[in-house]
This record gives sequence, structure tokens and C-alpha cells, in this order.
Amino acid sequence: MIRNIVFDFGQVLCRFDPPYMTAPYVENDQDRDLVSSVVFDRLYWDALDAGTITDSEVVEASKKRLPARLHDAAERAYYGWIDNLPPVRGMWELVERLHREKDVRIFVLSNISRYFAQNASRFEVFRHAEDCIFSAECGHVKPHADMFEYLCDRCHISPEETLFIDDSPKNIEGATAFGIHGYLFDGDAERLWQKLSTLPEKGDTHV
Repeated sequence: MIRNIVFDFGQVLCRFDPPYMTAPYVENDQDRDLVSSVVFDRLYWDALDAGTITDSEVVEASKKRLPARLHDAAERAYYGWIDNLPPVRGMWELVERLHREKDVRIFVLSNISRYFAQNASRFEVFRHAEDCIFSAECGHVKPHADMFEYLCDRCHISPEETLFIDDSPKNIEGATAFGIHGYLFDGDAERLWQKLSTLPEKGDTHV
């Protein structure tokens, strides 16, 4: 029986869209595309997720790849991206409803930077989660087994009683290989709720 629901963050709870996140700081379309491609380069973000590079190092490395006229915009885009993360349609409402109606524990498990982790309290959706685990803080990353082992040990949950929701096939594969149930999220909150709606209701004495 599923007793624990674990959500990924990016593209599941909030949209991670580099051009959108850069737009408030760069008006010109070509400049915006250039800044977003550099500042949000996976070369940096994989290291940020792993906690092996600092925010200032990313900003300085980005500036070296951009013309001087875009240096200020690049820095503002980097430190402002967490203010430009729109919710995935219907997902915050789904998490609130899950918390209100279903007899499950809710967690968040995300590959994400320390900068985000330090500012995560501004996201209201997290108030429904019992715990939020961020890769840069814990030293593990999905889809590796040690990330899922860390999740289960820290949160005192059993893999076979846990459903993990992520938009990445490789992360779902990593979870299922560890023994956790997986749900590959396709952006459709209503479809996901149809699956979750079968979970026991709070106060159901027949569970």
C-alpha cells in the first residue's frame, strides 16, 4: 500500500524555463537567448545540483562567456531565477488536496542548488511537505541509488510503500530499480490526481 508520496520539483511543481526566467532582465530576444543559454548551462547546473560549485563561481564563469554589456543582466538573472518559477498548472492545488484528503505523507526530492534550498521557504507548496531533500545539501543526486537510500533513511519510509513522481525517465528508472514505485509526470495534473484519488482517505478506519 502506498503511504508516502514524493514529488520532484522542477517541471513537476514549478516550471523551469531558462528564457522565461531570463526575460525580466533582458529585453532583446537575441541577448535573452544568449544569456539564458550561458547562465543556465548544464555545465554549471549539474555542478550546482551536486554542490561542487558556488553561486559566485557560476556568475563569474558566465560573465567570461558574455559581452561586458550583458554582465549585469547575467548576474541579475542568476540571482533572480527563483523569483521566476511559475507553478505547473494544477499541481499546487493537487498537493494541497492530497495533504487535506489523503492518508499519506508528502515529501519533496529534487536535484537543485544550495541557493534554492536556502530560499525554499518562499514556496508555499512546500508547507504541505513533511520534509524537502535537495541534492546540493545532502550530497547525493538522482538517479543514483544513494539518493533514494538517503530519502528512505532520513524520512523513515519503506521503498515499497512510496510513490515517486518525476518528469525524468532516468530518475524514475533509478527509483524503481531501488524498489520505489514511479510515476512519470507528463504535465497533466488531472491525470495524476486520477491515480492518487484511489489512495485511502484521511480517517478511513478500513485501511
